[in-house]
Amino acid sequence: MKENIKYCHIPDEGDLSFFFDHVHISCNEQISLHQQKTWELSYVICGKGMRVIGDTIEAFESDEIILIPPNIPHYWSFNENETDREGKIENITLTFSEKLLKDAKGAFDMLREPIHNIQQINNAISFSGETLRKLQKILLKMKHESEIERLSSLIKIFALISTPEIAATVGKPVVIDKRSQRLQKIYLFVMDNYQHNITLEQVAEHVGMEKTAFCVFFKKMTGNSFFTFLANYRINVACDMLIKTTKTIAEISIDAGFRDVPYFNRVFKELKKTTPGKYRLDPDFISV
Repeated sequence: MKENIKYCHIPDEGDLSFFFDHVHISCNEQISLHQQKTWELSYVICGKGMRVIGDTIEAFESDEIILIPPNIPHYWSFNENETDREGKIENITLTFSEKLLKDAKGAFDMLREPIHNIQQINNAISFSGETLRKLQKILLKMKHESEIERLSSLIKIFALISTPEIAATVGKPVVIDKRSQRLQKIYLFVMDNYQHNITLEQVAEHVGMEKTAFCVFFKKMTGNSFFTFLANYRINVACDMLIKTTKTIAEISIDAGFRDVPYFNRVFKELKKTTPGKYRLDPDFISV
């Protein structure tokens, strides 16, 4: 089982107006849940798993690029089995400050409209189509550029993200009070450990609660029991693998945290109203 995830706040990058970071690391070296005052553009070059951005938890795959406005908590949980040949994941993170946007808008007339459009973005968004392809090309090129060259590339990025061809909301801001922070710690614990056996005692201890109090808290916050949530999460992970991989149903059952295939089939049918095999053939199936 993975180590406990700590909620952390990433400090601003000093006086840097923008910061480019390219990493090729093992899954367990990925930074934990964090937020910062800067804007962030995140490009997953290699890796798959689940991510939490603000109020949203969903699956992600390689090649995605996400723009995250300031002060939205976010975290990527990478699958240990979805890495490159070296057993590592790879991503690029570009951060830039609100001050940089304001200064650039005031200094260059041609940037006023693009930067104004960027500043109107309140939710985290993902890019598709030609915008995504152009952003990927620029970010990969920035790995080999000097700081001056990267500044030129940054201006091109501003133009692209200000009027994206296709963009989808992948997370909205949340207010992190003590209860919400505790609930996010539970979600992150599940994201990182769903493949293993999880007991009430373990997750309750993780958030510093007694087991009975934990059950009452989780039910009150979500409307479901913890094990109902866990089963739904594991089945949703399995659905993603059924669609996006060629793994057998038995392999998917194990990878999703079920140790018994008949039990996996039973839970899957109960929640999705169809069998794993039929779902793979027709993921848009709706039971009547």
